[in-house]
Amino acid sequence: MDKKTVLIVEDEKNIVDILRFNLQREGYETLEAYDGETGLRLAMEKNPDILLLDVMLPKLNGFDVCRTLRERGNNLPVLILTAREEEADKVLGLEIGADDYITKPFSMRELMARVKANIRRTSMKMDAAASTMDTGSGLVVNTETYQVTKGGKVVDLTQREYELLTFLASHPGKVYSRIDLMEQVWNYGYVGDDVRTVDVTVRRLREKIEDDPASPAYILTRRGVGYYFADQA
Repeated sequence: MDKKTVLIVEDEKNIVDILRFNLQREGYETLEAYDGETGLRLAMEKNPDILLLDVMLPKLNGFDVCRTLRERGNNLPVLILTAREEEADKVLGLEIGADDYITKPFSMRELMARVKANIRRTSMKMDAAASTMDTGSGLVVNTETYQVTKGGKVVDLTQREYELLTFLASHPGKVYSRIDLMEQVWNYGYVGDDVRTVDVTVRRLREKIEDDPASPAYILTRRGVGYYFADQA
């Protein structure tokens, strides 16, 4: 089995050294960059399995690195490392396409769990037996090519958005709480403030697949309970 590669983009050498040591001990290959420009270049050239991305970086900050990757169609899983506590920063990271965030100081055990979960989710298996799932109204999910089309046109989703869509669409009509989705799609039970991650991801997904995101036809809200995919039958 091929080793998974983690790209660490962080300007504090002591943090990079600690991350490299622990990741390699867990069996991962690592790449390191100490500024945003180098990190962006390595992300595009080396095709790592996950990016650990600090926010405050020389030359190009973490938000700009993530935004540029997504604009270039690169859907590499991105885990933002931030020392900031402000909710706005966490939401901004998710809004520009990051998959997850963790606030410094963090425990190495929690970081490793998140790295593993974000890599593992790429191999999440669909419950549906068919490789192509027509959800109705022209929205089609191909679970072999990991491609979503609407009206024959490809919808550009991040991996996280794709997995949230396929999970909900494979259980039409079933309502899932935010905590359920953190466990089933995000692959960890760590919740607390992180449930906001679900709301932001749902909003981004609606903006991409719904004709009218304010009045969704696919991903619906059961107020006070959670989200579900409309049964198109």
